[in-house]
Amino acid sequence: MIQDKSKSSLINWEIVSINPNDKNWDWKDLFCFWGNNIQSIIAFSLLTSLYLVYELSFFVVFFGSLIGSFFVYFFANIIGKPSQKSGLPFSVILRSSFGIKGAKYFGLIRGLVGIFMFGIQTYFLSKIISYLIRIGLFSYDSIFLDQDIFLVFLLGLNIIDWTAFIITILLQGFLFSRSHNFNRKIINFSAITVYSGMLLFFLVVLLFDVKFVSQAFADIFIFNNIFVKNNIIALFTVAGTTFAYFSIVLVNYGDFSRYVKDENELKKGNLSLILNLFIFSFFAVFIVIGADIFLNKNLENMERILTNPTDIIGKIDNIQITIMVLFFIVFASASTNLIANYVPAQNTLLNFIPNKLNLKSSAVIIVFFGFIVGVFWLPLLSQIGALSFVDTAGSFFGPIFGVLVIDYYFIKKENLNNKDIFSLDKNSEYFYSNGWHIKAIYSSVLGFIYSAGTIWNESLMNFHSFSWIIGASISSLTYYLLASK
Repeated sequence: MIQDKSKSSLINWEIVSINPNDKNWDWKDLFCFWGNNIQSIIAFSLLTSLYLVYELSFFVVFFGSLIGSFFVYFFANIIGKPSQKSGLPFSVILRSSFGIKGAKYFGLIRGLVGIFMFGIQTYFLSKIISYLIRIGLFSYDSIFLDQDIFLVFLLGLNIIDWTAFIITILLQGFLFSRSHNFNRKIINFSAITVYSGMLLFFLVVLLFDVKFVSQAFADIFIFNNIFVKNNIIALFTVAGTTFAYFSIVLVNYGDFSRYVKDENELKKGNLSLILNLFIFSFFAVFIVIGADIFLNKNLENMERILTNPTDIIGKIDNIQITIMVLFFIVFASASTNLIANYVPAQNTLLNFIPNKLNLKSSAVIIVFFGFIVGVFWLPLLSQIGALSFVDTAGSFFGPIFGVLVIDYYFIKKENLNNKDIFSLDKNSEYFYSNGWHIKAIYSSVLGFIYSAGTIWNESLMNFHSFSWIIGASISSLTYYLLASK
């Protein structure tokens, strides 16, 4: 009875090994998962900037992105397998490496970053909703927005902004907390919807002048020798940038791979990341070039081309197109928020207080603190450089990944004790030193120092795109030397 009681404090039915009947994700679901990760304003601007603004050779950017995405594919297979095999999320797998208590706090780092970014992402998502509200009010009455009430601001937001923000954060909290199966439907629907929207926008710019737009797009396919010194440096820079973009979801990828049917579907699904990169890059670059021709009737100087989709539609004087694009951006932003921020935060909270939280109560915590972050983002947090501190906390992700991989594959030989991973018994396998695995913690902190150094040390800032890999390499090597003895 005493043993059962001690176990119960670590058990939550949302983070235990899932029912085999619920392991129903296949490669198509993972295609949508990776599609959601790349379907964002940031990714759109990043990819088009690499191809256009910096005037890199197409093949340099192409092969650089390919190398970066291949590393993401490789690491996703490695970190996804333990959760796929055991049906356990990242935060629980973490117990096997860091100890029952250590996993709570090191996992919470991922959760806090997720909550913070959830609030910021919600703020920017609400701005899009507020634009749609303004368009609707203006269409209803062109002078309605001139009323004095809309000139009253609190924390940089007027009544429309506040309405949009409250609706956005509450709607996300309601939808995302329903069930994991419902989240799967959101992910799949969003990926298909956004790609349909990009196809539609692609056709709009193409049909404006098929010959001229197609020729302008073909002109970027200029082959230069990629093995010259400058191109080699650019190649690795693009690869590092591509990897850094996706690295945020790698450490807790087990939160999603736990639902995949088998390892074969996992590998095929992860391979679809590269396919998504090709599809999204094609649409994004074509749309940017076509939109520039659409707006200016000629391809302007590279430095003047708009690469942000919101800037592009801001220049297009067409309400129908504007509403259409904003509609698809809402889906893309919300689903990215779900995958990169909400789910990681939810699972780490459930692991932190497993016997008191559930999907609904954890949603209340995420929404509450996300609300605080969102409303104070513009007047305070963005002014004090809060993202640098969040980025610093994120420097733990690579080192934690490194320890998890070495521990699972080389120390524990791919074996997990499903009984002891939910036990607080002092003799259990994962209790270590009063619930803390000192070797794993030491290795992670050492990796963190090197990883965070690329943020705060000016002489190392050129390596910032590789900070995740640097931290993972240091921690994995250190942990192997310590734990293999």
